[in-house]
Amino acid sequence: RLQLLHYLCGLAAADADASVREKDMLRHIAFALRLEQADIDSVFAMFGAGVDDAYTVLGLSRDASDEDVKKAYRVMAMKHHPDKVSSLGDDVRKAAEEKFKSIQDAYEKIKKERGIK
Repeated sequence: RLQLLHYLCGLAAADADASVREKDMLRHIAFALRLEQADIDSVFAMFGAGVDDAYTVLGLSRDASDEDVKKAYRVMAMKHHPDKVSSLGDDVRKAAEEKFKSIQDAYEKIKKERGIK
């Protein structure tokens, strides 16, 4: 279900700007898929470029501790690891790798901003 939402968000972002109407429809679909709000926000943020988006990808607020950042990254990495969907075919695996890279990029942005080693 998360992978489907990620595909749809990717399609909406393909023209470099998802309209308000597209985002509303994606939220409607996400709720119909019974996804949790934190997961929906995380997937949407994967298509943003700012540090605030990076925090959202990991499900964190800016006031999270460095230890919370590391823990959130580990949880998200395990939840979205491409090996979990490798049996579903190459297309799904490649999309999962893209999502996993978004999680890694978010973690790297936060680490760089905070000076975490």
